[in-house]
Amino acid sequence: MNAKAIRDSALSTRHSALSGLSESTLTRLAKLGIASKFDFVLHLPLRYDDETRLYSLNEAPAGQPVLVEGSVVETDIRYRPRRQLVCHIQDGSGVLTLRFFNFYQSQLQQLATGARVRAFGEIRHGFHGPEMVHPKYRLVQEGAPIARALTPVYPTTAGLAQDALRRLIAHALADCDLSDTLPRPLRESLGLPPFRESVLLLHNPPPQTPQDALAGRTHPAWCRVKFDELLAQQLSMREHYRRRKAAGAPALKPRGKLAQALLSRLPFKLTTAQNKALAQIRHDLALPHPMQRLLQGDVGSGKTVVAALAALQSVENGRQVAVMAPTEILAEQHYRKFAAWLDPLGVRVAWLYGGLGRREKRAALAAVAKGEASVAVGTHALIEEEVEFADLALAIVDEQHRFGVHQRLALRMKGSRPNQGAQPHQLMMSATPIPRTLAMSYYADLDVSVIDELPPGRAPVTTRLVSDTRRAEVIRRVRDACMAGSQAYWVCPLIEESETLQLKTALDTHAALAATFPELKLGLVHGRLKGDEKALVMEAFRGGAIQLLVATTVIEVGVDVPNATLMVIEHAERMGLAQLHQLRGRVGRGAAAAACILVYANPLTPGARERLKIIYENRDGFEIARHDLKLRGPGELLGARQSGIPMLRFADLDADLDLLDRARAAAGTLLRERPDCAQAHLARWLGARHEFLKA
Repeated sequence: MNAKAIRDSALSTRHSALSGLSESTLTRLAKLGIASKFDFVLHLPLRYDDETRLYSLNEAPAGQPVLVEGSVVETDIRYRPRRQLVCHIQDGSGVLTLRFFNFYQSQLQQLATGARVRAFGEIRHGFHGPEMVHPKYRLVQEGAPIARALTPVYPTTAGLAQDALRRLIAHALADCDLSDTLPRPLRESLGLPPFRESVLLLHNPPPQTPQDALAGRTHPAWCRVKFDELLAQQLSMREHYRRRKAAGAPALKPRGKLAQALLSRLPFKLTTAQNKALAQIRHDLALPHPMQRLLQGDVGSGKTVVAALAALQSVENGRQVAVMAPTEILAEQHYRKFAAWLDPLGVRVAWLYGGLGRREKRAALAAVAKGEASVAVGTHALIEEEVEFADLALAIVDEQHRFGVHQRLALRMKGSRPNQGAQPHQLMMSATPIPRTLAMSYYADLDVSVIDELPPGRAPVTTRLVSDTRRAEVIRRVRDACMAGSQAYWVCPLIEESETLQLKTALDTHAALAATFPELKLGLVHGRLKGDEKALVMEAFRGGAIQLLVATTVIEVGVDVPNATLMVIEHAERMGLAQLHQLRGRVGRGAAAAACILVYANPLTPGARERLKIIYENRDGFEIARHDLKLRGPGELLGARQSGIPMLRFADLDADLDLLDRARAAAGTLLRERPDCAQAHLARWLGARHEFLKA
């Protein structure tokens, strides 16, 4: 079948209704992600039962699942030590007890004396001899044939039995077009088996198939399915990347005067990595199609000044810039830095956030709408309907993974001109480094710039793990640091008491520390404070009026106080790696030595112990992100960006890196040489879903 026919067939099969099934069955299938016949084809087994060999009772090995058969000798209900159904079967070579603790009354009649039973389960030696507890069983006639293939065990849901699911899948396998979407030369060059052969084997593997290769998903059939999934993802991302590059955008030629003026005023020189990232951004901005670039760098690597220099390239072309951040603290930090850098150059910076007073908000909105403000910095408030830009050419989104697709799209639409087919350039920033495998797969639609070195003069942050039983030592360390002229953070994970977690709260901790440190000036900041109250506390801390700041994780990003050299994090065992790394990055922003004390409560879970070990042993954000990907998987790391992007069901980014590399190369080859096959492959795996990847 040719590629067009495969594509049309795939779309038809994927979109076809599951006719003839009851509403309750359709609801249960929907819970499994099955909405079309082809979804059955890709609903692959979790594991397999080997029912291809029938053992006699005296030869059946213990400790592994086996298939046995015998005639019922006796069945009755026992009540000691608890209510249970007990059935004894024999086959002439021995006797086996089948024991059921959860059963229906009808099973007592079903397992009547003389009935022939075929049971599958693990034999263990009980008090009264060999037994199977809750085996899978069925009544058979003597001489009934046994299975020729391993029996698949599928992911299912309550009310949908394995047998029913197997029948539906078998029907779909017979009904769906399983022709190959990969051209034969490409498939053979990659050393992959045909698609049809692969899915049929995975659903019905012959007895000689190595079980460890099936369980470990290393069998060639599994490699083909995982490759196809990765290829579909790569094709989808590449296609949307190409579409974005085909759209129009203002060509912002680098003029250089304002940028040079800013660079001459800075008290530091850009690092080599900053200059490299800036050159890439400047090149993209000068092109007549929209930049879609991710600027990533570790905590404190200097992304903000690179963003400010990029903004000046837009300003020098007479156009506007929007800078959006997820929290008021981070947005205010950007506003302060942009204003301090750009105001002396005659560039007006507007500040928009939810807590802005009515008069100030009207003035800011007017300045942005008239083009008097060249740069607008704010939170989600920037995408409100009342915000209008005179000529938006560049949208900068910080901590972009915290925004949803629709929020980033809404900001971009503020500068779109449908009648001209133009849209603004977009620069996304992240201080949460993205592991290489994640960047290669889920961020394949973006150009990526990396700032992989810290500015000179930054002192490394020492990390200490301290049990909460040594609290007195931590208190002494904080007092000594503050009395010596430094400042400190004390971070708590909750605002109010939680009966389930029983964590220290910021409110209680602030009260307790105020009593402990009467000689120190304390401040408190948390997410429930109003914006202006939060701003006053942060300003006092920046100015040195507050020596010890008690805070929740609202200070995770956007706080830059060089004199703060000590951070204490309560219940560090409850926090994720990325959050701990971000919080630790709030200290060590000056030349003085800094420390981060992670206070934990015993007993530690294995997961908490592993996270604390990783954060203690690693300073590099990229290495921490790699460990985080292993521990949590891509879904959690990607956050709100994930809307519309095909998630991986079969491939593992860590274990299948070689397949990902090959899928990336194959995607480029197909799009160049066989776009018909690329479309057929997308239709098979994603249907129309890849059309929704818009931001």
